[in-house]
Amino acid sequence: MRNRIFFVTAATSALMLGACNDGAAPSAEANMSAGNTVELGQTQPVNEAQDAAGAAVGLGSAAAANTADAYVPNAAIGDMYEIESSRLAVEKSQSAGVKAFAQQMITDHTATTAKLKETLASANLAITPPTALDARRQGMIDNLKAASAADFDKTYLDQQTAAHREAVTLHSGYAEDGENPALKQLAAATTPKIQHHLEMVQKLDQGGADGAR
Repeated sequence: MRNRIFFVTAATSALMLGACNDGAAPSAEANMSAGNTVELGQTQPVNEAQDAAGAAVGLGSAAAANTADAYVPNAAIGDMYEIESSRLAVEKSQSAGVKAFAQQMITDHTATTAKLKETLASANLAITPPTALDARRQGMIDNLKAASAADFDKTYLDQQTAAHREAVTLHSGYAEDGENPALKQLAAATTPKIQHHLEMVQKLDQGGADGAR
């Protein structure tokens, strides 16, 4: 009887393990094809609870962008988001510090956009950067547009923190592991600029520029 119970228990455990393995979600690597890299996650409302989750999705995808076909669209869309969101901040922010930061984002990311196009031309890379935001970044822009005057600065700074963390991962990752020498050089030159932006927005946030106490 004791041997029979042991056999049934072992067989049941094996069946449960097989079911778990059959139903397991695909690995993160399997989901990170080049075709999925530009779409760095689904559109989600940006708030405190979802900001960290959205950033984690983006960081995973950005880390996989080690080919030129993945890096270029991600870099271009990141710049577009920065420019568009910061134009809204210049218009809607109630903080002089946030407005000044936003204006610098417009200037700096316009420059990195131009440098990306210049690098593609000089390296004879037949990659056309996208001209429209992906669904996730468009959702973030929509959230900024819908934010009340009281909530705008907090929403903008939360988004900027997540976006610049993601961008640091993208550029530093390609600088280290990218396949194209010209783009690797561009990514290496861009990384410290993006890191500086991240430090700026964190300082604004910690200093209460969003009005939250």
